[in-house]
Amino acid sequence: MNPVGTHPLDVQDSDWGHGRPATESYLQAIQTCIPAELCDQRPQVMGKFLYLRGRKLWVRGVTYGPFRSDETGNEFCDSDMVHNDFARMAAHGINAVRTYTTPPRWLLDIAQSYGIFVMVGLPWEQHVAFLDSKKTVLSIESRIRTMIQGIAGHSAVLCYVIGNEIPAPIVRWHGRKKVECFLERLYQLTKEADPNGLVTYVNYPSTEYLQLSFLDFFCFNVYLEEQDQLEAYLYRLQNLAGDRPLIMGELGLDSGRNGEEKQAAVLDWQVRTAFRVGCAGVFVFSWTDEWYRGGYDIEDWHFGLTDRNRSPKPALASVSKAFSEVPFPSDLPWPRISVIVCSYNGAHTIRECFEGLRKLEYPDFEVVVVNDGSTDTTAAIAAQYGFRVICTGNNGLSTARNVGMRAADGEIIAYIDDDAYPDPDWLKYVAVTFLSTDCAGVGGPNAPPPGAGEVAECVANAPGGPLHVLISDREAEHIPGCNMAIRKERLEAIGGFDPRFKTAGDDVDLCWRLQERGWWLAFSPGAMVWHHRRNSVRAYWRQQKGYGKAEAILAQKWPRRYNPLGHLTWVGRIYGKGLTERFSWRKVRIYHGSWGRALFQSVYERRTGTLESLPLMPEWYMVNFALLLLSASGIAWKPMLFALPLLVITSGAPFAHVLKTVAVASFPSKPASRAGRLKLRLLTGLLHVLQPLARLYGRLRHGLTPWRRSNARRFAFPRNRNHRFWSEQWRPPEESLEAVEKALESQGAMVCRGGDYDRWDLEVRGGLMGLVRLYTVVEEHGEGRQLMRLLVRPRFSTSGTVLIFLFATVFIGACIDQAWTACAIFGSGVLLLALRALQECGGATAAVLGSLQLTEEEET
Repeated sequence: MNPVGTHPLDVQDSDWGHGRPATESYLQAIQTCIPAELCDQRPQVMGKFLYLRGRKLWVRGVTYGPFRSDETGNEFCDSDMVHNDFARMAAHGINAVRTYTTPPRWLLDIAQSYGIFVMVGLPWEQHVAFLDSKKTVLSIESRIRTMIQGIAGHSAVLCYVIGNEIPAPIVRWHGRKKVECFLERLYQLTKEADPNGLVTYVNYPSTEYLQLSFLDFFCFNVYLEEQDQLEAYLYRLQNLAGDRPLIMGELGLDSGRNGEEKQAAVLDWQVRTAFRVGCAGVFVFSWTDEWYRGGYDIEDWHFGLTDRNRSPKPALASVSKAFSEVPFPSDLPWPRISVIVCSYNGAHTIRECFEGLRKLEYPDFEVVVVNDGSTDTTAAIAAQYGFRVICTGNNGLSTARNVGMRAADGEIIAYIDDDAYPDPDWLKYVAVTFLSTDCAGVGGPNAPPPGAGEVAECVANAPGGPLHVLISDREAEHIPGCNMAIRKERLEAIGGFDPRFKTAGDDVDLCWRLQERGWWLAFSPGAMVWHHRRNSVRAYWRQQKGYGKAEAILAQKWPRRYNPLGHLTWVGRIYGKGLTERFSWRKVRIYHGSWGRALFQSVYERRTGTLESLPLMPEWYMVNFALLLLSASGIAWKPMLFALPLLVITSGAPFAHVLKTVAVASFPSKPASRAGRLKLRLLTGLLHVLQPLARLYGRLRHGLTPWRRSNARRFAFPRNRNHRFWSEQWRPPEESLEAVEKALESQGAMVCRGGDYDRWDLEVRGGLMGLVRLYTVVEEHGEGRQLMRLLVRPRFSTSGTVLIFLFATVFIGACIDQAWTACAIFGSGVLLLALRALQECGGATAAVLGSLQLTEEEET
């Protein structure tokens, strides 16, 4: 059997006896279907999938055993039975088996002869409190080495499983961290015994919270009998897996309790759902009803595709058909997709992009290349590939993307950067998401390609990369432009990309505008592209400065999404490598359920507050600078030296975050020497420090400063004011508020809406120091008549009040101490801060009054 493609032979189950060995002629026919060059190859992890000799390997597996041992201790029946089973598996498109005990080498030889890979279980006493005894731990480690020793290097080994469903009470007893550390130790031992072998641990929902980032791929056992529930949970697992493949270690249904026809139907959609959600493989539990566990033959479970006598159930044909159509049936109504590649001097990477586009396995797509005024050989390279090339002046990324959109003839517009290249099934996952949902756009993961160099690996582990932001496991708040597909009609409806964004920020703005229309964005874990990271510190610095500039433009266009410090708080959660570990003084909490009985146990993640996120902001460096100035003022007045310990703490907080993040960074090159590993971690740490500085530079240079003011330059004395709007015709109160909000935004005011727990409805920020809050109530006077009362209430912001209070306290202390130099400095500071707060309150008040007047005039 070809382990990569679909098996070409068509064999009826009626041709087989009950347990009789396959005929010699049939075995010969099966073995001739195996490409000789694949017999000595081993699978590799590449992004979200497994590959074998450069070709994607879809793992289509079944579990096998455990069986009752014979008198010689053999746990896998006799070789004739194994030959017979594996031949039938191969005939039904099965290319992998999962064993729960370590198979003998002869079984691997038989598996190899049929093009079948083996997921090798390494059993140990995980059902007991194994970490309580050092002797037990040493025994487990010794046996792991011994079990691998006899089969290490065999090309039929798919991977090693260092554990399977450690019971939740055992993990709860030892604690998450201890179990994670022990599994990492077993991972290292396995890698030492077979360096080229893949290693995983098979988890299950009751210990979902285990964080095992060191594993080569993510593996889970899940038994859910409702399709929507399984699909939702698989999306969650994909986000936990991140850039690694997700393989289902067990899926299945008991035919004894549910009937054979239902088992066949459920297994069909279970397998198809797993691959549709982007899984790299599936193991169906199990090949046969014959099952031995704990010293007993298990006779009351019937999960097999065949019965105890190896007679096929309907489920075998069902699974075989589903496996033959992996990842999707070929007869789907595939939409026409236009792939747009925009490039400015991208000749050094764009050939790789075009090669990837050539390998796309999609029946109906075109490629449009927009050459945005390149001065290198970009246009010439594009012409070599026969793609449609449009040459323009250097007008910027957004304009180029709009040019590509207008020239495209597909109903879906898919954007990919010139320094990225797609997975062969990229467009299929994009298209299936559009076919199955009404989403406006689809995004997927973008992973750094292997072999990009040490600096690029460090950049991939640093913050500031193109990451996706998810509101839920399936809905996105933001999808990066390097892997973005949008329905053309929706893209045209919002006018395409905003041309003011020349190099970055255009994708963020587009996502927000689509969502503002009431549309939503989907995330497809299987729609993966490889995206090169910057390969020098200088290039990374320039990129982050550009991102800072883009943030400044976004803040001007979307002021309500930024707080007074200039920090954007996402509604969703950011996913991907390079994230700085979250600062929190509370321990992570795990939901165990009462007495540890919850079936789905996970980490309880709180939403990060402003205080917790402060050390991660670029503006934190400004806080450190202010504390440095205060400490320096201790020369004039010694009590000000109190700021020095604060400076040490605030300076150390970001570095503590960096150390925590760098410690868990992963590098594909895996340097053998300690010096090599240390070098990569030091460079990654340096990039973590440089990134917020570069962002801060870009923000400040383009106007995104904590001391920025609203664009409104008028002034009205800040005092409470009451307004009334009378209406003879009823209208929803929110419409009136939206009209006021729109009028405020048209004047350049920084507006935000009140939350679920706020008494106020709109807040207008004059700057960091002062703001105005608008309170409303609607009185109903019958026959559709309404009276809307509005209270305009100016106030100093919390940060402004705290700053004035601190400066005033120091001023009073300096006066009492007769430190006149310090007194003059801080007295001036109090006066300037108070005037600034008054000015900002007055500006916000004038903006609100002007907007109310404008709204009233429009309504009358």
